[in-house]
Amino acid sequence: MQKTFDVAVVGNVGIDTNIYLYGNEIDFTVEANFTENIDYLGQAGGYASRGYNRQGKRTAFIGHVGEDFSGRYIREVFASDGIDTSALFSDPTGTARSVNFMYPDGRRKNFYDGKAHMTLTPDLAACREVLSKARLAHFNLANWARTLLPIARKSGTVIACDLQDVVRADDPYRRDFIAAADFLFFSAANHPDPTPLFREFWTMNPGCVLVSGMGARGCALGVAGRVEFFGPVSMPEPVIDTNGAGDGLAVGFLSSHVLEGRGLAESILRGQITARYTCAQKASTDNLITSAQVDAFYKSMGTTTNDR
Repeated sequence: MQKTFDVAVVGNVGIDTNIYLYGNEIDFTVEANFTENIDYLGQAGGYASRGYNRQGKRTAFIGHVGEDFSGRYIREVFASDGIDTSALFSDPTGTARSVNFMYPDGRRKNFYDGKAHMTLTPDLAACREVLSKARLAHFNLANWARTLLPIARKSGTVIACDLQDVVRADDPYRRDFIAAADFLFFSAANHPDPTPLFREFWTMNPGCVLVSGMGARGCALGVAGRVEFFGPVSMPEPVIDTNGAGDGLAVGFLSSHVLEGRGLAESILRGQITARYTCAQKASTDNLITSAQVDAFYKSMGTTTNDR
């Protein structure tokens, strides 16, 4: 079948409420704290879908929203963006929500409500139709999404899975995603050195290309048993919001390497540029980086790569 989509994003989309603290901590000794509270279209599916779309990629989204104000809003935004929603289904319990307590340096503490994602059953025929038309399937960790991994594989679609913040490599919830991935992304926020995680993931999926986001420490790339570290990139704009940074790293890397055919080292840098730009956006997925902006930042860094 003709690949009419560059990417199908599979996972959860919802509304995020970011609560920006004016101080460094919440004062639990008093009843009320004064904060700045902002709602916006976010979560992994929102950042990834809108990120690919902003970089000019033909994007479809597979997931669920509620029959509520938030769900209608998300459908309207995706339609305005031109993101295909033929496999955007209904969650009877409502639209997923997140609350993020935001610190002045951009760090967050996330409180996630995925509604019925643990028990939902997607329309497999509709999902098969979308996945068969996509060059790349970008999976997030909705429980129902694991049922689509074999369909994506049978469709000949490249599979990328984002494990998000990994606590331990042998987490049974993530095992299906690890085993199915051609490209595997994860956050090392809970690990000072991600190298042991690379080794453990390779025992489960030896041929997988691994990318680990390390926040202010940069990122790491693992290929064929070898781990390479890359320092962080700098931009004039300050880091104000780290929500979506991992999604940006994956979107930038996969757009460059899988969809545009660029080498691994160049694609890592383009992923880092995408992630760092995301961190300069306050509670918004409306103005994620475009491909022209990625090109401009990449050229301005004067980087030459001995690429693979």
